[in-house]
This record gives sequence, structure tokens and C-alpha cells, in this order.
Amino acid sequence: MGKKPTIQTIADLAGVSRGTVDRVLNNRSYVKAEVRDRVLKIARDLGYESPREMHLREQETGIRPLRLGVLLPNWGFGHQFLDEVKQGIAEAQTELEDARVEILIRQCKTELPEEAVSLLRELVDLGVDGLSVCVFQDQSIEKELLAVKERGVPCVTFNTDLPDSGRLLFVGEDIRKSGRLAAQMMSKSIRPGEQILIALGNRKFEGHRLRMLGFRERMKELGFPEEDIFIEETFNDYSTTLHVVSEAIRQHPDLRGIYMANLSVIACTEVVRAYNLTGKIHVICHDINDGIRHLMRTGMIDYTIPQDFVRQGREPLIWLTNYLRKKNLPDAGFFAGLQILCSENI
Repeated sequence: MGKKPTIQTIADLAGVSRGTVDRVLNNRSYVKAEVRDRVLKIARDLGYESPREMHLREQETGIRPLRLGVLLPNWGFGHQFLDEVKQGIAEAQTELEDARVEILIRQCKTELPEEAVSLLRELVDLGVDGLSVCVFQDQSIEKELLAVKERGVPCVTFNTDLPDSGRLLFVGEDIRKSGRLAAQMMSKSIRPGEQILIALGNRKFEGHRLRMLGFRERMKELGFPEEDIFIEETFNDYSTTLHVVSEAIRQHPDLRGIYMANLSVIACTEVVRAYNLTGKIHVICHDINDGIRHLMRTGMIDYTIPQDFVRQGREPLIWLTNYLRKKNLPDAGFFAGLQILCSENI
């Protein structure tokens, strides 16, 4: 999973543009002789291998090796999502070892769209044959993936979707249905006229947005007025979640339900406990870990709807390999059978 030289690497060292490097490597005109010589020397010194050279090597060795790229979001640091997704990637690498598949992982450090676009370009420059992507929704990212698709590189999204990216498949739970399921469970704990807070991480994440839409849709069907449901973003940040939940409790005395469609669930329950509202405000969240198990056992969380992050890390890579080698792909990547966990069955 080491970093290999790219066109951008050569351009930076040669002090020229990516386009100039591309013209040199493809033996096109309109490049000064000294620039051409400098670019070619740097490429040789770095051991850069062009797509044509890779193709010739593949013909000599028989089975064509594949290189798959994975792009992860920034919010995985220190959270089970990152650990379990990487476990799934490692499982896929082990399973695909004899199939000559190499996996390259890149992770965003911010939520800036230009960083995600830059990392996608880096992976494409490294010669990936397919992409497994989980990032927030942004037009510039989807536009870049459409351009990548035009270059013959397929993409599978997981956990949160990019529906306008031209992706082959989305892998994960049926997100909108999971929001509807959370609403169904919330309706068992509160009555119409009582108020609900929906805490989102970021509306740009298609997964969080669809959870919210599914939740509101089902609550309306069950007779809960839309004006009694408040929506706030927390950006998956502990301190922001503390503030958002505190303000909701202060401003809405009839608040009786909190739907945590994001991370930082512990921050939410700490505020509820601080206001002595445990058991009076019902909390429903997603995912499962030791912290959430403890909070359910102590009555701080009513229900959680878990996801299989390991499988979300593994399946896109297996399916991409099957697609690239055999053109096989399932009709849908949804995992059947949404679960509900509570203190009695964790």
C-alpha cells in the first residue's frame, strides 16, 4: 500500500504542469527539448511506469493484475467506523491475494471538496482500475467521479452514497429505511405533540441526509406534526453536540425524543443526564460499540440500529474485482435485514 510515483509527482519535481508531463510521456509535440529530457530523466529515476508499459508487462505475465483505490472520509479517526472498515479492506486483500489485486488507501483529513478531488486524482494517476469511495456529497466530487468513469475507471460507493457520480453500485444499509425504522421505534416512546430533536453530523453526507428524510417521512405518517421536529448539525463533534443538545433542551421544554443520526452519542447522553432527564427524553441512535452497549444497559439509550462496517469495507473490493474480471455485479448492494438492538438483546 506504499505510495508510487504519479504524473503529479513528476510535474512537481520538474517544475512543469501535469499536462506537460502527459505530453512528454505520450511523445506528443510542443515541448522544449530540455524540458522533455528533464521530465524523462525524473520519470526514469522514480521508476514511473506508464499505462502502456503496465499493459505490456501484464501481457507477459498472464493474469492482469488489478489496482483498486479506497477513499475514506475524515470523520473516521478514533471511531469504530475506520477500524472496522479497514478490517474489511484487510479481509478483502487476503481473499484477493492470489488474484493479483493491490489495494491503495487514501483518507481525507478535512471536509474540503478539493481535498477529496485531489486524492481521487492521485489514485487515478497511480493507475487504479476501480475505486471504492465513502465521502460526503458535493457536486465537484461527483463531477470528478463522472470524469473518472469516462476514463474507464468504475466506482462503488459505500456507507454514504454519491447518487449523481455515475457509480456502479452503492454498498450498505438501506439508509432511508433505517431512518424510517428509527421513527417507528421513537413513536413507541413518545406521543404526538411532544417534541423531537434530529441531530445530524453534516447534511452533505448523503447517509445522514437520507436518515433524516426517512425519519421525518415516517413520523409524519404516524401523526407527529413536522413543526415539532427540530434538525441541527453537529459535524460529528463532541463539543458541538454538547451545545446543540443543551440548547434544544433549554429552548424546547416539551422535548421528549432525540434521534442521533450521527456520531458523538456519548455527548448527547451526558447532557440528558446533566439535566436529570434520563428516561424522560428517549434517545435512538445508530451503530454498536462498547460505549453504546453501556449506555443501553444504563437506560441512557433506548434503541440502536447497527451497521456492518467490516462488510462495507470488504464488499466493494470483492465486487469491483468480479466486475473488472468477469463483468459480474449484483443488482443492488443493500444489506438485507435491518436490526434493532436494545438493552435486552445486545
